[in-house]
Amino acid sequence: MISALQADPRIEPSLVIDRARPTTRKVRFVSEHFSTHLLRADWEDAAPADADREGELIARALAALPRAAVVVLSDYAKGVLTPRVVRAVIDEARRLGKRVVVDPKGQDYTVYRGATMITPNRRELANATRREAVGDAAISAAAGELARMVACEAVLVTRSEEGMTLCVSGQDPVHVPAYAVKVRDVSGPGDTVVATLAVMLALGADYEAAMRAANAGAAVVVGKPGTATVSVNELRHCLLPAAATATEDKIVFDRGQLADRLAEWRRQRLRIGFTNGCFDLLHRGHVRLMAEARAACDRLVVGLNSDASVSRLKGKDRPIQPITSRAEVLAALEAVDLVVVFEEDTPLELIREVRPSVLVKGGDYARTDVVGYEVVEADGGEVILIDLVPGHSTTGMVARSRGTGSTGT
Repeated sequence: MISALQADPRIEPSLVIDRARPTTRKVRFVSEHFSTHLLRADWEDAAPADADREGELIARALAALPRAAVVVLSDYAKGVLTPRVVRAVIDEARRLGKRVVVDPKGQDYTVYRGATMITPNRRELANATRREAVGDAAISAAAGELARMVACEAVLVTRSEEGMTLCVSGQDPVHVPAYAVKVRDVSGPGDTVVATLAVMLALGADYEAAMRAANAGAAVVVGKPGTATVSVNELRHCLLPAAATATEDKIVFDRGQLADRLAEWRRQRLRIGFTNGCFDLLHRGHVRLMAEARAACDRLVVGLNSDASVSRLKGKDRPIQPITSRAEVLAALEAVDLVVVFEEDTPLELIREVRPSVLVKGGDYARTDVVGYEVVEADGGEVILIDLVPGHSTTGMVARSRGTGSTGT
């Protein structure tokens, strides 16, 4: 095993060996073509590690902590994560300002007190809190109780075919549906969820973005036979399925067509985001805005000013590109799920129709200056401001191309 791990340059193994106990071995029995998982047989010694092994485990973990971005405690109840080991790792991680993600096991979750995030499934949540955990409201209440019990920032409840529920301290719960996939094998989605969460948090993502990536990762692995992994490309395709949609199918001029698309997304309980603009000359700042907006939702709607609207706002020499060109360029971005053309000078009426959960604008706006913020917040949504890319603005690009030297905004 050590030699196999050492063969991969991306892995730095640090294994503690206990020669008095066997390595756990699992054998899964499945029907032909992996269509049905029949049973699993395990050969193992699940007794707690002895004091010497505990000390060695703690020493190895604490030595690695300063170089880690995130700590994962994946508790299989096989004797490695004893209360002493768990306590030592969490306390040192907190001292170093490192996040700790726990995939729990057992009945007493107070052993994980002080962890940053804990990820029980629905049954584990019910057992740990001794509360009903059926339905969104009951699961949210039980997750809140668990967060208080463990003193953690976030609880992510995995709910199999019902998706996931995220409860973060001080925020409203977020429920996401499971992806509609043909399940080939249920081995490994929990590990995939925790691993994806950890990677996303290490990259600086917030809890909701990490959960959405983890939900997609789980969908990929359950669609494969056996214990499987998920690649970056598979994850990306699952998160951005509209990237394969023809650009013309993403462009909407008819508000009735918009209503049909929104109704289907809401039926699937997808989180809808919205941003808007003239997007006369698409540049790097726009691309970043779209990417970060899409990271905050399941489907991104972009409101696009018509030619007449742009002329009224920017002057008779604008737009540089007609509406068809501007719409097709936007629709070609994989982060964009729908482009809706509007004739008004502001997108307020369109926002009322879309009723987005997330309203996104550039960081040059104050929250209360964003058109439609009252509508979105009154409906329980939020406004997100994205930092601008310095030196990138359409007005500035037009001015420089005409030799005026104006930078614009």
